[in-house]
Amino acid sequence: MKKMTPMALAIAMACSLPQAYAAEPAPVAASTPSAANSQITDLGTVTVTASADASKDGLQPAYAGGQVAKGGRAGILGTKNNMDTPFSITSYTNDLIQDQQAHGVGDVLQNDSGVRVAKGFGNFQESYFIRGFVLSSDDVAYNGLYSLLPRQYIATELFERVEVLQGATGFLMGAAPNGGGIGGSINLVPKRATNEDLNRVTVGVDSGGSGNASADVSRRFGPDKSFGLRLNAGYRDGGTGVDDEKSQTSVGSVGLDWRGENARVSADIGAQDNRLNATRPEVTLGAGVTRVPDAPDASKNFAQPWSYSNERDVFGTLRAEYDFTQDITGWAAYGLRRSHESNSLANLTVTSDNGDGNFYRFDNTRDDKVDTGEVGVRGKLQTGPVGHEWVLAGDFFELKKSNAYAMDFFNTFDTNLYHPTSYAQPAISATAFTGNDLDSPALNGVIRLTSVAVGDTLSMFDKSLLLTVGARYQHFDITNYAYDTGIASAAYTKGRTSPAVGIVYKPVKQVSVYANYIEGLAQGDTAPANVTNPGEMLAPYVSRQKEVGVKYDGGRLGAGLALFSTDKPRGVVDSDNHFSDSGEDQHRGAELNFFGLAAPGLRVLGGVTWLNATQKNTGSDLTNGNRVIGVPRFQGNLGMEWEVQQLEGLALNARVVYTGSSYADDLNTLEVPSWTRLDLGVRYLMDINNRPVTLRARVDNVFNRDYWSSVGGYPGYGYLTVGMPRTFSVSASVDF
Repeated sequence: MKKMTPMALAIAMACSLPQAYAAEPAPVAASTPSAANSQITDLGTVTVTASADASKDGLQPAYAGGQVAKGGRAGILGTKNNMDTPFSITSYTNDLIQDQQAHGVGDVLQNDSGVRVAKGFGNFQESYFIRGFVLSSDDVAYNGLYSLLPRQYIATELFERVEVLQGATGFLMGAAPNGGGIGGSINLVPKRATNEDLNRVTVGVDSGGSGNASADVSRRFGPDKSFGLRLNAGYRDGGTGVDDEKSQTSVGSVGLDWRGENARVSADIGAQDNRLNATRPEVTLGAGVTRVPDAPDASKNFAQPWSYSNERDVFGTLRAEYDFTQDITGWAAYGLRRSHESNSLANLTVTSDNGDGNFYRFDNTRDDKVDTGEVGVRGKLQTGPVGHEWVLAGDFFELKKSNAYAMDFFNTFDTNLYHPTSYAQPAISATAFTGNDLDSPALNGVIRLTSVAVGDTLSMFDKSLLLTVGARYQHFDITNYAYDTGIASAAYTKGRTSPAVGIVYKPVKQVSVYANYIEGLAQGDTAPANVTNPGEMLAPYVSRQKEVGVKYDGGRLGAGLALFSTDKPRGVVDSDNHFSDSGEDQHRGAELNFFGLAAPGLRVLGGVTWLNATQKNTGSDLTNGNRVIGVPRFQGNLGMEWEVQQLEGLALNARVVYTGSSYADDLNTLEVPSWTRLDLGVRYLMDINNRPVTLRARVDNVFNRDYWSSVGGYPGYGYLTVGMPRTFSVSASVDF
């Protein structure tokens, strides 16, 4: 079958609706569907507002400037205005995603001073430091449900919002299935049919000759427009700014929604196929290294030419909501993911200060089967002068993971970080460690989580004082199975109740002062093989967060300041060579963020984060009190966009990203330097034959700086990732 070109794919998607609905719609504003989503159109018997979760509240509207929204999903509390919650939520809009030509979720989160993007352990999975704690991409939520999206990389074409909830989320969302959620959570909001018809095609070219195309089609049907259909597709193929590195990504989704007088239903089905070839791997520092080597030329590639990483995913959700009365609403949701991964990797370990090192071949395959769901009911009532917004919810999660591997650990090949040597793909040797069949990976782990939560937000004094209290009981049922034999090798069943309390006080309409105490919950570590209790699975880690802050909403300019402290257990080996959770990571910090319009035509988005992440009770004087691997003391962002008044339709934007120095080892002897990056962009909107056309151009890392962009990305490991070189992106979007 002939491969469809990017342009052909986009045109085919744009033309996929029946001809009966192909009439040209009214022109859509340049601010794209997110602007339309905030509008309410009177359609007679039903008022239709675009919604991502079948909720009658819909999405929070965009804030002035359109780059972030006024609020987002606060777990089981539902979608809330940020000024009304004792937590910090930042919701990045589709306008921002398009204008910055953000291909992946990590590109969007480069705008957040409290988040830094890293890589998974030994693979190309994205992971995210939030308040210094790691959240892996397979702990990202999709429409409120965990782990439904691709594990390695998540393309942005399918999403209306990228929401970041800063801080622990044990009560709000439950325990993340893969151990994240201590420093915060990420929720991706799918697109819904807008009130106005939409046909949009975007084509673009990036550094390395990579071409991309996407199509976005939206329709509403029926006499009252109660049924909606949203189709999205995207395709990218070609090189990158790194020599000989290639990637190919195809993604598509269908989103449906129906809204009746008392009921709402939404459904999504999506698929992504992501293929990486000769992608530059992370760098591990071996025992012979006494200092962190200088970052190599950002455009050079030390990957082996035969290395690859492929992932195919199918995922979907179904969500329904029903109003039993005017004040009581129930909901139910179900989601699934089916995934297959295959990799042949050659990760570099540097063993000397001059960049000498080696690699070995490591192949693995993995199949995932995820099923998850949630049911709940929320309502409002009044008891004298006190109002209540109460909620009761329960959920379940099941992940069955099948794995196989071949690790040729003793068959190493010499190379150099700065002057790499390429080899033909070596055969797997007889001394390789293997587990299961690479062509048919076998079950080696099951994670089952169930929980029930109850909460109430009490409002007093004309809603100027809000008190939220709640708790969630979480039950863990986890079993690991040995490779080759399939025999259960470790298992536990544990439960824990996670409380939360938060208070919001509004002395004036524009200001919210808040405080919270909330706990996080994560699966405990498994004891390594070289201790007296090998394979023992520690009880779930309980983190405790205390936070106070203030938020300001001036209508055109908003800001927030948060002071927080979070304590989390860590696994340590004591003097008797026993592995336990007697250690602790203590993260204390301050976050300041701002957004909106600083002046007419001048958008701002940025912030600064100070962190003191310290190892406690490690059992060793050499590490006790040291900083946690990969967490800088200071990081900051400043983004600005200026609409040029002298030339209508022209906008210029700039973003500065700064990340302070951090350590690549627990001993704090390997310090990784700080880095600063400047990104520039331009957007021009024009009208061609009554059709809006938007041209965009962008340069990331303008000064082509060579730097280590992240340290670690898996707790306890300090591997390094090279930042991307100067990268150019050009695109054109047309609505018709």
